[in-house]
Order: sequence, then structure tokens, then C-alpha cells
Amino acid sequence: MKSFNSRRGQAIVVAIAAGSLALTGCSENKGSSSDKDSKKDQKEAAVQSKAVTYGDAKASTGPAAEVPGAKAGGTIQVYQEAGLSHLDPGQIYVSDAGQVANLLFRGLTNFQEDGKGNVSVVGDLATDSGTSSDGGKTWKFTLKDGVKDENGKAITSADIRHTVERQYAEFIFDGPTYLQTWLSGPKYRKALPDGGFGKKHLPDDVLETPDDKTVIFHFKAPQPDLPQTLAMPGYTVVPEATDTKAKYDKAPVSSGPYKIAEYKVGKTLKLVKNENWDPKTDSVRNQYVDGWNFDFGVTESTQTSRLIADQGAAKNAIQLTGAVESTKIQDVIKTPEVNKRTIKGYQPYVMTLNFNLDRVKNKKVRDAVTYAVNSKSLIAGEGGAYGGDVAPNLFAPTLPGYEPKYDPYGRLKTPSGNIAKAKELLKGVPAAEKKLVFAYRSSELEQKRKVALEDALSKVGITVVAKEVDAASFTEQIGKLDNPYDMYITGWGQDWPSPGTVVTPIYDGDQVADGSPNYSHVNDPKVQELIKKALGQEPTEAAKTWKEAHHYILEKINPAAPLWYSKQFQLYGSNIGGARYSTESSYIDVTRLFLKS
Repeated sequence: MKSFNSRRGQAIVVAIAAGSLALTGCSENKGSSSDKDSKKDQKEAAVQSKAVTYGDAKASTGPAAEVPGAKAGGTIQVYQEAGLSHLDPGQIYVSDAGQVANLLFRGLTNFQEDGKGNVSVVGDLATDSGTSSDGGKTWKFTLKDGVKDENGKAITSADIRHTVERQYAEFIFDGPTYLQTWLSGPKYRKALPDGGFGKKHLPDDVLETPDDKTVIFHFKAPQPDLPQTLAMPGYTVVPEATDTKAKYDKAPVSSGPYKIAEYKVGKTLKLVKNENWDPKTDSVRNQYVDGWNFDFGVTESTQTSRLIADQGAAKNAIQLTGAVESTKIQDVIKTPEVNKRTIKGYQPYVMTLNFNLDRVKNKKVRDAVTYAVNSKSLIAGEGGAYGGDVAPNLFAPTLPGYEPKYDPYGRLKTPSGNIAKAKELLKGVPAAEKKLVFAYRSSELEQKRKVALEDALSKVGITVVAKEVDAASFTEQIGKLDNPYDMYITGWGQDWPSPGTVVTPIYDGDQVADGSPNYSHVNDPKVQELIKKALGQEPTEAAKTWKEAHHYILEKINPAAPLWYSKQFQLYGSNIGGARYSTESSYIDVTRLFLKS
């Protein structure tokens, strides 16, 4: 998944940040945690690699469990730096919009967690997490009674069909593609070019809706992970009657506990209670507060200062996907009254420096950059050990199959960069190939990253031409195949605990297209062969194949230099109740928050 500091902790972690702060003031955090602490963090992160369980009808029946001490009423203030990339469910594949989606939208299934690291999939609009047959090739879902959209219209199987089919339309370009490719293959758009808006629909032997309450998926191969896939925000329901196609991104219709009252793109978003949401049908979400006010354009340093001060509206405020600004981490840690208002945890994201393989064709240059980058300096900008750990490879500690000692570029031994090795690789490389265009987000955090990258690469004779890109449209810009950039910092986290949700979305040649998270444009026959092999194997054998694919990608292609594993360190106001870290999203759990007074 994408991240915004980092597809929902489950899709791309596209790193962000804005402003003009340099790296000064960050060194105070470098010695704040030891290697022993990092190993402990990684051990705790392994909890997120546990298999997700599938819940039955009882687990899927609402209302959601009451949060101890919860009270009704009031409005939560939300601080966020970048505007939302999308609000059309079909376009949602990054963590900020994913957080908002859990307040607004419902899908056939959703993730439910217990606060102890255990995550299950339960029925959301469906009565349970699904029933499979035919060896996992056929999946049946039955819709609950009483599920409606914000207009009071019953959600039926026709709406689910429409939600699936519109994913085939050309205007949907930024969301997940698992379901579409499983149903219709890698060239799925050809199966339904108009996205079901015309007279043609997917045939019954692919998607069947025999009555208003029943949805049946037919796949050519077993799809045991379907319930987890359908729990992604990108597959939440879009009611057919109110779909405005490309315009839907600005005014989507709610099916969750809250609905949009006002949306000024990039500035503010106001949510109020959705009166047509029935808590008896929802086992995941609560609806304690009356509304949510989102302010965009609030830098992380401003967010942090306000929340530390804890005055006025800040008492009722949270950070959505932002984090404590790195230079203020020690102030938070050393002040018990503030430190107790924090959310901490390992994220599933691996932050990488992606190379555009269409432009940076010389592997010696890619390898030299990988050796030269200074992970230690970059992590200092994130808050030191509270912000992340050096990444030696492309698999996170939260992922099954993670190899902590797999380090082909010596990142663990030389976290500040191996300058000598990089210079050796660049001998004889033409000057033109040592001039690289770097795209970065217009944010405080990414400004720090830019400075760290420029400093590291200048030491080996590489000239960085930095190009600032609007933070809200960053993924769209770098997602264009014909983009004018050589490299960009992105990140990716598992969509669920499987290496397939990392390797397939970002390194599969079939995914090379505008809007795809294959930002490096990897299209390698060997990788294709290994992906196909792994997807047809049982988990134990597949794990070996995913490992082989991981090693081949990093060593033989090197499409992205591993930089650091991301950690979360968020702050919230003193009047916020029910706050906890979400294992599933890797941010504050927005489904259970309330105001204490």
C-alpha cells in the first residue's frame, strides 16, 4: 500500500513533506535509541506479519465494541499538511485518504482489530467475511439487512457490481488493481472499456448478482486473500445512482458513520454524522463525535507545536498521518504529560529512492547512488530512532519472509554511505549520466530529505537537480510513465501480510501503466516468471519464490535504493479519548475516538 508519510499501510508509502527546513537541529535525536532498541522494535513489528483471520457472522454483527469511558458529542479537529490525493473510493490507495475512507465508506469486508496486534477480516456490508468454494475460485457474499447510503437508499448487489465494474473505467487510475486483474487478467480494461456505464457488464461467469442481496465472484485461479483485498478502501462501495464518474472525487456519497458537509479541496474538509448509518450493521466503527474538521496545509512543525501546547481547539485535535516534527521529539519524550499523548509503532513501509528505469538505464549509476545515500542522515530528519531504522533491503520487518541480515549493498555496515564504493562504480561514467533529476514533495519533511540526498550524492560527483512537486498530486505526477524525473522517494507497505502484496504491485511488468505504483517501470521476464510461479503455490513454497524474486530484483535490477523502515510517532490532544495505534493502518485508529468532555 502507499503511504503518505510513507495502499493504507497497505499500499505505497509515498513519502511526503514541505517547506524549507534544513537538517539542523536533528542531531539531538541520533543517540536517543540504541541498536538493541531497534531490534526490540523489529521484534514487536513481527506481530504485524501474523496471518489475518477470517471472521464469521457473529464477529461481523454490530454494533462495534464499546470503547471504555466513551462519551458522545463534540467535534474532532484534524491537522494534516498535504491535501487529500483522492476521495473517490476507486482512486484511494494512500494512507491519508485511507484514514478518511474508514469514516466515510464501507465495503463488503473490513479489518477488525483488538488492540493487541490481532487483526481479522469481518463482514462490513456483508454478513460475514465470505464463503469460498471450488477450491477458492468462487466466493459468495450476502449483504446485511438495513445497509444504506447517506441518502437513505438501500445498498444492493447492483451497487457492488457497479463498484467493481467502474474500476475498469479509464478515469480510475490511482487505486488498487488486485480484484480487476484476478477477474479479467492484466489487460482488464479491455474486458469492460466503459466501466459498466453502458449496456455491457461483466458476464455472470465472472461476477454474478442473482438477487439484491447476493454477490458471487468467479476466478480462474484460487484467491484465498479475497476477503483482505475487499477490505481495502479502494473497493468500498460507490452507489450506482449517484456516481458522477470523474467528478465523484470531489463529492462522494457516504455509506459510513460520517458524511461530507463541506469540502474545499486542499484547504478544509468537514464531516458530520450520517443519520442513515445504522450501528447495528457495523461491527468495526463507532460514531461518538458529532463531526470532524480537517485543516490541510498545517505543517508538521505547526501541528507538533499546537499539540504540545495543548491549548483551545488543540485539546480536541489529532494528527491524521503526520508525525511529531523531528526536532521536537525529545521535547515530547522528556515531558511525561505530553509523552502519554502519543501513538507509537512500527509501520509496514519501506522508504526507498525509486529510479525511473526509462531514464536511469545504467545500473552502475543506480548502484552507486544506493551505496552513496546516507540513511543515517535521512533518518535523523525523521526523528532518529523514533522515526525509523536503516533498511538493508526491500522487505519490511512487518512482512512474512523478512530477512534482517540480507544486506547486499552494505547499508547496515555503512549507514552513512559507502563513498569509496560509489566513486569506484562511477569511474568512466559519462558526466551526463551523473546528473539526476529528483522529484520531491512540497512539504517540510521532504525538504529535509532533499537536502540529505543532495549532500550525500554531491560527495561522489553526482549532481542532483531538485524539482518540487505539489504534495497532493505527487503520486499522480510520478505515476505518469512519461514523467520528467529520474528518481523520487516513495515507500510501500504490505496490503496484507504477504510478500505478494509488495512484489506484485510495484515490480510486476504487467502493472507498468499510468497511475501504477510500479514507479520504477520494472518489466523483467524473470520477475514475471517468479511472480506467476509464487501466485500458484501454497504459502510455504511461495515464500521461497518470493524470497528469490526479492533477491533478484534488488541485486540484478536495483530499481530502488532501500533507505529506511518507517516508524510512527504521533501526538494528540488531551481531550481525545480512545486513542490507540492501529496495527492495520499503522496510524491512530480513527474508528473509536471520542472527546472526554
